[in-house]
Amino acid sequence: MKVVILAGGSGTRAYPYTEYLPKPMMPVGGKPVLLRVMEIYARQGIRDFVLSVGYRKEVIIDYFENRNLGWNVEIVDTGAATDTGGRIYNCRHLLTETFMATYADGLSDVPLDRLLAFHQARAVLGTVTCVPLRSQYGTVSSDDTGLITEFREKPVLAAHWINAGFFVMEPEIFNHWQGENLERDVFPNLLPSRRLASYQHDGFFKSMDTYKDQQEIEALFSAGSLPWLREPAKVA
Repeated sequence: MKVVILAGGSGTRAYPYTEYLPKPMMPVGGKPVLLRVMEIYARQGIRDFVLSVGYRKEVIIDYFENRNLGWNVEIVDTGAATDTGGRIYNCRHLLTETFMATYADGLSDVPLDRLLAFHQARAVLGTVTCVPLRSQYGTVSSDDTGLITEFREKPVLAAHWINAGFFVMEPEIFNHWQGENLERDVFPNLLPSRRLASYQHDGFFKSMDTYKDQQEIEALFSAGSLPWLREPAKVA
C-alpha cells in the first residue's frame, strides 16, 4: 500500500526554521519530522511512500538521495504554491489501489491496521482520522457566585473532534475530486453522497505547526514520553 505524504508547504508559522528549511525537515530527536512520520507507517509494516514536495524541494530530494532506508520512496514535485488537495491529485497516476495519505508534520500512535479495517468495513471513498480537540488555552471554572473553583491547563474538549490526517482513500475518489484544498473543498464535496467516514482515535496526536510545537515535541521525545517513536521501524 502506498502512502502519500504532503511535504510541499512553506510552513510560515514555523519560522525561524523555515527560513532555511522546509517544515517537514524540522528535527525531532535528531531526525526530520518527515522521517518520523514515515517511521509511523514503516513500524507498522507499510513502507511504500510518495512524497509530494514543493517549497524548497531540493532539501528533501537531497536528504533522500542515495539514502538506503529499506523503503520505497518516490518524490513528486507538485509545485511550490499547490494546496493540499492539489498535492494529492497530482500524484494520482501512482495511486491505482487503496492508498493512505497524511501530512508531513503530524505525529500519532494511530493503529493503522484498525484504521484500514474501519475504512474497508464502511465501503467509503475516504476515511479521516479524527482526534479530540485539545484547547491551546487553560480554562477557568467558577460557581454561581463567581468564585473560581478550578483551573484546567489545556484540557481535552472531548465533544469536539479535529482532522488529524492519517487518511485512507480509494482511487475512485479522484472521480469526485473538486477544488484545491483538501479540508475546505475536496472532503466537503463527498458529504452529500455519504462517502466519507471518521475514524476516531483517542491516543496521542500532535502536529508541528509552529516553532513552539517543535520545541514541545522535542521535549516530549527527550523525556521519553513518545516511546513508540523510539521503536525500530520495520524494513524489507
